[in-house]
Amino acid sequence: MSAPVYFISGIDTGIGKTYTTGYLAKLWNEQGQKTITQKLIQTGNTDISEDIEQHREIMGMGWFPEDQSKLTMPEIFTYPASPHLATQIDGREIDFQKIADATQQLAEKYEVVLLEGAGGLMVPLTTDLLTIDYIAEKKFPVILVSSGRLGSINHTLLSLEALKIRGLALYALAYNLNDESQDALISQDTAAYLKAYLAQHFPKALWIDIPVL
Repeated sequence: MSAPVYFISGIDTGIGKTYTTGYLAKLWNEQGQKTITQKLIQTGNTDISEDIEQHREIMGMGWFPEDQSKLTMPEIFTYPASPHLATQIDGREIDFQKIADATQQLAEKYEVVLLEGAGGLMVPLTTDLLTIDYIAEKKFPVILVSSGRLGSINHTLLSLEALKIRGLALYALAYNLNDESQDALISQDTAAYLKAYLAQHFPKALWIDIPVL
């Protein structure tokens, strides 16, 4: 029996997907769920995924055997850009079957797989395939990372609307407290508004606060 695979996406670049992925893996392992993280496509690196490295640091764990074998980082491109551009610069295409096989192998060994994407839901993986298209094809439930920064309500609602249009499941909204607005009033209102919106439109979704460690 394969473990659930949760796709970690964010409302924007730099919203804290990598931190959130590492934190949830740490938390769930401590709670007794054997959890591993995987990076869908890493850009801006040569041999090792810096995001996987950060996950392990947050988790307080060393390198996994699956890190050594690259199952957790099946596709790495050198240029720090959207995957569709990074692939063009490196002169090779994404091997989606390699990624899917790696995810499946992890799901067979672990109880939970947290699959971190690159950027947001609409980031193009190729000129013909968006990240959200890949999620829809695999039917992965989504953990969407948001925060209390100014403008996040708009970005969050757009992302939730995209999930709804495609009939995708929102497992949780992860609210990154490391990325709060410096205006406490904005932060408090943003959290309250998003909680109310989630309760109305995604009543089965969880709200997960991602604390400052």
